[in-house]
Amino acid sequence: MGRWRPPQPHSTAIITPDGHARLKAELDELWRVRRPEVVKALAAAAAEGDRSENAEYTYRKKQLGEIDRRVRYLSKRLESLRVVGDRPSDCGAIFFGAWFEIEHADSGEIKRYRIVGPDETDAELGYISIDSPLARAALKKRIDDEFVAELPSGRCGFVVVDIRYEA
Repeated sequence: MGRWRPPQPHSTAIITPDGHARLKAELDELWRVRRPEVVKALAAAAAEGDRSENAEYTYRKKQLGEIDRRVRYLSKRLESLRVVGDRPSDCGAIFFGAWFEIEHADSGEIKRYRIVGPDETDAELGYISIDSPLARAALKKRIDDEFVAELPSGRCGFVVVDIRYEA
């Protein structure tokens, strides 16, 4: 068995203005702050002599590689992303950028989510990717619409309780 793995499916290349600003800030921080610090520490570790037994040198090389990999990814990804900040013409339906509340059909539990780009998801904040099964099922639904989503835990029914578009 080899190392080859099939490529990941391409994610949707859209992002909110807030998410775009966060990614740009992360890229700037990595490039202007963290990378120079690591390069400086790497040079100091390299000056100590035998690199094969120098744990600090090995650690800093690995850290520099991780930073460079992330910088490369962010640079390419930011070029390909389309920033979507406008409200849709129909604010009564769920579209990209919407905050919406749904009630689980079985348990009655109400959850609040926001549909965002794949690069800015955050479960704690309720940000779900537009590529997620729940978001795909919720798109274009209106208040009191019922829908079924094919989640990893199985098929679940939901009812849309509220939809908002906040600036």
